Parts: sequence; C-alpha cells; structure tokens
Amino acid sequence: MATSGNRRGLAGALAALVVVEVVFAVAYGVSAGWGWQQLVDNFVVTNGLMGLTFGLCGAVIAWHRPANPIGWLFLADGIGHATTPVADALAHVVHDHVVQQAFVTVSLTAWPWSIGLFLPLALLLFPDGRLLSPRWRWAAIGIIATSPLFVLEMAGSGEPVSPELPRGLLTIPRFDALQPLWTATEVRNLAALLLALVCLAIRYRRADEPGRRQLLWLLLASVIALLFVTPWAFVAGTPILVLLAIPLIPIAVAVAIVRYQLLDIRLVVSRALTWALLSLVAIGIYAALVAVLDSLIASQVGRSAAVTVFVALIIAPVLPRLQQLVDRALYGDRNDPARVASRVGSQLSAGLPGVVAAIRSALRLPYAALRVDGRLIASDGIPPSHDTRPPHGTRPSLDPGPVDPGSEPVDPGPGPVDPGDGASGPTAEGVSVVPLSYGGQVLGLLEVGTRSGEAGLSSADRSVLALVAVPLAVAVHATRLSAELQTSRENLVSAREEERRRLRRDLHDGLGPTLTGVAFAADAAANLITTDTPRAVELLARLRADTRSAITDVRRLVDDLRPPALDELGLIAALRQRADQLSFRADGAPIRVTVTTDSLPPLPAALEVAAYRIATEALTNVVRHASATSAVLSLRCGTELEIEITDDGSANGVWHPGVGLQAMHDRTAELGGTLTAGPTPTGGQIQARFPLPAAASVPLEVR
Repeated sequence: MATSGNRRGLAGALAALVVVEVVFAVAYGVSAGWGWQQLVDNFVVTNGLMGLTFGLCGAVIAWHRPANPIGWLFLADGIGHATTPVADALAHVVHDHVVQQAFVTVSLTAWPWSIGLFLPLALLLFPDGRLLSPRWRWAAIGIIATSPLFVLEMAGSGEPVSPELPRGLLTIPRFDALQPLWTATEVRNLAALLLALVCLAIRYRRADEPGRRQLLWLLLASVIALLFVTPWAFVAGTPILVLLAIPLIPIAVAVAIVRYQLLDIRLVVSRALTWALLSLVAIGIYAALVAVLDSLIASQVGRSAAVTVFVALIIAPVLPRLQQLVDRALYGDRNDPARVASRVGSQLSAGLPGVVAAIRSALRLPYAALRVDGRLIASDGIPPSHDTRPPHGTRPSLDPGPVDPGSEPVDPGPGPVDPGDGASGPTAEGVSVVPLSYGGQVLGLLEVGTRSGEAGLSSADRSVLALVAVPLAVAVHATRLSAELQTSRENLVSAREEERRRLRRDLHDGLGPTLTGVAFAADAAANLITTDTPRAVELLARLRADTRSAITDVRRLVDDLRPPALDELGLIAALRQRADQLSFRADGAPIRVTVTTDSLPPLPAALEVAAYRIATEALTNVVRHASATSAVLSLRCGTELEIEITDDGSANGVWHPGVGLQAMHDRTAELGGTLTAGPTPTGGQIQARFPLPAAASVPLEVR
C-alpha cells in the first residue's frame, strides 16, 4: 500500500509541475504583451495544451493504474511539451548570453522526446502496458534507439522559438547539408506512429467486443491526429494549430484505460464517419462544379455563390442516406423492424439458439440470451460483467492495465438504467430484459446487453425487441409443448414397460409355478390311476385346489388390468356396488355411502378405469382414516367429467400425500385432468376433473 501511495504522490507532483510550467509560460507571454498570434508562433498555445493534456491524462492513468507504464510515459510527454514554452520564457527573463543559450537548448530538446519516443512507445504498449507479442520487442527497441535523431534534428538547427533569442548550444555547423538525414528522421517519426497504428489494428482484430470498444477510442483519435499532423511535417506553410489534434490521443487513452464505458464510442464513430463522408462528397462536388462553371460562367455572375447553392441542394438529401448507412453498420437494422423480424423468422426453424444469435446480429448488440424458468436456454456474445474491474494482481481482459496489488479499485460508475416503457427493464449492470408473454403468461426472458456508454435500450431498440418478442414467445411456447409432449411419451412408455414387467413377474412367480404343478400332478395321477387308486384320488384333489388357485390368480391379473365390474355393470352401477361393500369403517362402526350421478355419455375405457380407481381409492381412504359417519360420491358431466368425494369426518389439518393420493394425482394427470384434495370445514374433499372427448355426447342411461 505504501508503494501505491508513493506512486500516486509522484504522479500528482509531476502533474502539478506540468500545470505550473504551463501557467508560468502563459503568464509571461501575457505580461510581455504577446498577442494571440505571437503565443501561437512561439508554441505557447500548442505545447502548453499538449503538455496539460498529456500530463493530466497521464496522472489520471498513473493514479488509477500505477503499474501501467503508459501513465508514466504520458507524464514524461507532458513534462517535455510543457518545458519547451517555460524554457523559452526563462530565456527571455535572463540576460546572460550563455544562460539564454542553455534555456534555448532546453526548449529545443524537451518536446522532441515527447513526439519521437514517449507517444509512439505508449501507443505500442496500449492498453495493458505490455507488447503485443515478443516479436514486437524489436519495434520498441527500434523506436527507443532512433528517437535521439529527432532530438538532434530539432537541437541541431539551433533556431530558437523566438527570433530575438540566441541560437542553442548544440547547433550543428553544416546543418542544411544533412537534409537527407532530417527527411529520413521525419519519415522515421511517421513510420513509428504508423507502426503503432498497425499494432493497434492487430489488437483490434484479436480483441473481444468490449476490447474492441476500448480500442476504438484510441484508433479514432490516432487516425484524426495523424491526418492533421502529417501535412505539418512535410508541407511548408501548414498552420501550427493543426498540432492541437494531438491532445485527442491522451484523452482517448485515458478514457479507454480508466473509463472506456463512459461514452458510446459507436455513436461518436457514427457521427464522425457521417460528417467525414459528407465532407468528402461536398469537396468533390464543389471541385467538379468549380471546374465546369469556370468555363461556362463569367466571374462577374457570382460563380462562388452559384456553386455554394448547387452544393447545398445536392448535399441536403445525401446526409440522411449517409447517416442511415453508417447507423446500419454500427447499430444494425434497429430502424428497420420488418427486416429484423424477417431475419428472426428465418431462424425459427433452426431452433432457439439461432433466433437469439439472429437478434444479437441484427441489432449489433454485445450480448443476447434466452432464459426460461430461470434456466439459460441459449446465448450469443459475451455477457457483461456486474463489475468491470479486474481482480487484483490479474491481467484484465475488459479493463486494461496490470493492476497494482495495493491500488484501490476504480468505481466504474453507476450501471445503466433502462428508461423502458414497461416492455423491458434492467437486471444486471449492462443487461436489459424483455419479457416473453404468451396467453397472458410470461414464459421466459430475453436478456440483451446494452451497448457501451448507453444508459439502456433506446426506444428504437425496445420497439424492435417488442416486435420480435411475439414470435419468440410463440417459439418458446411451442418448444415447451414439445418438451412436455416428449416427457408425456416417455412417461407412457415407462408406465407401459413397468406394467409389462409387473405382469411378467406375476405370471412367472405366481401363475407359472401353479400351472407347472398342475401339469405334474395330472401326469402323476394318470400314472397311478390303475396301480394306486387312493394316491391318484389324493393327487386329483390337490390338482383341483391348484387349479382353483390358478383361476384366482388369473382373475386377479384381469381385475388389475380392468375391473370386470365395469364391463359387467357399467361405471355407475360398479361404483354403487363398491359403495355398498364399504358400509363399515375399520373400527367396525357403520358408515353410510351415497352415490349421486347425472346421466353420463359413453366414456373412453381409460377414462372409465381412472374414474373408477380414483373413486374407489377415495372411498377406501374415507373408511380407513376419516372417522366419518357418512360420505357422498358425486359424478357430474357437462363440458368435463367431475368426480367429487366428500365426508363429514374431522378436519385434522393438512393432508400429507401417501401412495394412494399420489396414485390419484398420477391417474388424473395422465388424462390431462386436475385433482384437488384436502380438508374442509365440514370434513374431507377430493375432486377430480377430466376433459371429455368431442365424441362423448350421447347420454348413457343409469343402471
């Protein structure tokens, strides 16, 4: 912690030094009566602004990321730029010729290190302070080794910034004769910056989406600065103020390293590209019209005004189209909901993962996921983290720069708050959700990552997502139905196999040995009928008993498959017969069981068996456990078959499902019905409802 505090203190002291130097230089220029043009010509404005931006941005980076060398390189860059105007001012203050020459030399040699060494090296190490790979070590060594050439070029001319000052101490006698070397030095500077840009481009290609958003800040600033500074290095007469584009680089680097999610870089790039394209179009049209009108219209007609009017008329309809093209490249098809819906619809047959990927791709979102019943069904992209800060001592992937173990974490700022209109809402930081509703029920959630710098989904994004949520909800519903159908089929197959296994076990363990014994006894009796009649009679008696036992086993198996009373008497009469058999409780006390029913239509065999089993199981439970004196079994038939069993037993708290109650639930669920069971203020109640097939419409007379 002490090391971290010392580094931060050093960063603050160096930043304060830069500020003091710039303030002193500006104060001297103003007190000396320098006007704006003289401040510009003496590089007070340009070097002062570059010194402040590099120094302060470097201090911010070094404060939050002490172990990242980029912050310290920027601080050195800022000091170099700020030292140039302050040394020039001091040269005006002193009157000793040699001291003046010394200050002029410092002024000439301070800032070249910033441009020739510190800046390209910082860009080469961006964003985490490490080289792209070991092979890039030679590029860094080359930049460091050749950086003194630029310093030598600036100091060798000996020309002071202000004409009234003497030449520097490092003046080279035949400086102009070395012009090819100085040209090569300028080319070297440009090559160093281009090499850094190539490195950034490679990092951009290899980075994930958050990393690319981070790199876009610096790439945009570097390209703009390079476009402005290149003419100043090679074209005579270029205004000095073009150097004011350089401060964009430290600002972009500081934002990218410390708070790269502060603004939506895509929005910045969108607007910049739009106006850049528009400017190029305007310049081209202007040049073409000037060439044509120059030969057709005399100068006294007002050619420039006519050209301006023509350009304005042509450019007016071009801007919206350019904006549309750029927005589509950066934001996808969010302004064309029909196109998004078409892309999503074409992926429905490919399954839910394809739909989620199509939504993310169509809207250029960083992340999209589908959750159903709290489970992640499909996702595409990289989910945003709840905290973008990297763990201490680890190499971050989203937030650059190696983190010093003693440094304090940086507050990433408040998470995005989705303004939403009810169609979506925020969840984790950087994620908004869109509910997927079908039939008034929320089936799942579509989670989408918000773009960097956006507080939430825009109204255009929400409109598109609300549109695609409808077919996506239908797809989720269909997928759920398909899964339930598959589960039902598996349950049916499992139940069928379990029933077959039971039948096989009963036949093998019960009826099989009995019939085998019958066969052996019949053979033995046939062999003894003439030689040992009494023994044969004994075997025939045993044969009769075994045969009756086998008949009983067969009857039991048949009864388990389907109660014979249903075929012999019908459902209602079979239930009444069963009710008559249950006229005494387990303790011997009488109980009166009443059966009331409507006329029933013909019912499917499976429904008849389920109704019979549920009713008889419920009545058996009443007789065994309810301590009731009466029970009522009611069957009602309308749009569905309703079976209700009530008793006047004691209401002794919540029922705990046992084997019988679970079996009733399973039988009801197999046929798509519902079952409720529990105590009431007047006793117990079990109620089962079954949907009726369309063919069940002819009443069945009560027997």
